[in-house]
Amino acid sequence: MADGRAPIAVWRSVRALPEFWRLLELRAVSQFGDGLFAAGLAGAILFSSERAAGPWAIAGSFAVTYLPYSLLGPFAGALLDRWDRRLVLIGANVARLLLVLCVGAMLAASAHDVSILLGALIVNGFTRFVSSGLSAALPDVVPREQVVAMNSVATATGAAAAFLGAIFMLVPRSLFGDDDTGASTVIFFVAVPVALALLLSVRFPPDVLGPHESKRSIHGSVVYAVATGWAHGIRTVSAVPTVAATLSGLAAHRMVFGINSLLVLVMVRHTDTHVVAGLATSVMFLAAGGIGSFLATIATPAVVRRWGRYGAANGALAFAAVVQLCGSFLYVPLMVACGFLLGAAGQVVKLCADTAMQIDVDDALRGHVFTVQDSLFWMSYVFAMAVCAAFIPADGRQPLLALAGVAVYLAGLALHAAIGRPRPR
Repeated sequence: MADGRAPIAVWRSVRALPEFWRLLELRAVSQFGDGLFAAGLAGAILFSSERAAGPWAIAGSFAVTYLPYSLLGPFAGALLDRWDRRLVLIGANVARLLLVLCVGAMLAASAHDVSILLGALIVNGFTRFVSSGLSAALPDVVPREQVVAMNSVATATGAAAAFLGAIFMLVPRSLFGDDDTGASTVIFFVAVPVALALLLSVRFPPDVLGPHESKRSIHGSVVYAVATGWAHGIRTVSAVPTVAATLSGLAAHRMVFGINSLLVLVMVRHTDTHVVAGLATSVMFLAAGGIGSFLATIATPAVVRRWGRYGAANGALAFAAVVQLCGSFLYVPLMVACGFLLGAAGQVVKLCADTAMQIDVDDALRGHVFTVQDSLFWMSYVFAMAVCAAFIPADGRQPLLALAGVAVYLAGLALHAAIGRPRPR
């Protein structure tokens, strides 16, 4: 009976926090657009009847899209700790809306892949700005004792919205075709949720999302704060063992996810029906991970209460290593099932990392740290993809690469266990 009342209690808690409810609405709409844009871009570049992509092209697409922002993110993230985060969200969404329309126009004109990826790179830069701002602002609208629970609610909502956005991509694609014209139509659809996210950003009162002045605030000019963004972010991460430990585990998970993603993408592209069945299989693989993440988000607060953040993350990484070993047979249906379990395990680590940054890091430095996490999130993924592309065969069937993922998970577990071990008071 208690379990039956739990969702009602959570719902009442969310509704009792009006600013958090607004933040939740903004996150849902924004990440629906993110999922739709990412799936639409993948369909346009990797599964188009007019374009072709091998392992290096696939890895290069992800690198061009995510790596440059990952390197620059902590510099720009300093602005989240200097300017009203509400204004940052408004500006980022305005830029994102205009750039999405530009990418759609380039696809309609059958522009070269490089031009399209460059546009997507800038779109994703502003998207990461929005996501980091939403995470950094959450503790400003939620009481400290509810941060873990509300962070899980926010993450679950965002994951579900991104998943629905990716799945919705199949609707306009089936209606308008898999050529450049159909792909551009999908991207134009992205403008709708992005415009709505912009309207929702305007609703917040000034300064309610932080940052708030404290003794840890970075003083000096904005130029100085931006120029030293990496230094302040990394210094803060290294000074907080709970953050450094969970980010180590999260980096390991993202590396393995990069390896598995490239293996699946190359294997399904090697089939004769890769444009139709290959895209559906790829979406199914990513959707399985998304569903696993969603369910783990719901369960994580109870897991953390039972074993603590340290024990929960250690258990998740150990479990992920076993699952990855089972997936090394490279049987696609089995990899989809493993993707579900790995998505759940990785989400436990991600939520532990988010909570560590939201509770253990001062508000004046939280934007720095979240952008370091965001950069690490994508740098690990792209780095693993690039290394995998150097060794993967044309048909994608290389079990040793999957087994390398097991070693990566064990290394992440060792680092997390060593760095995050609770110290006696």
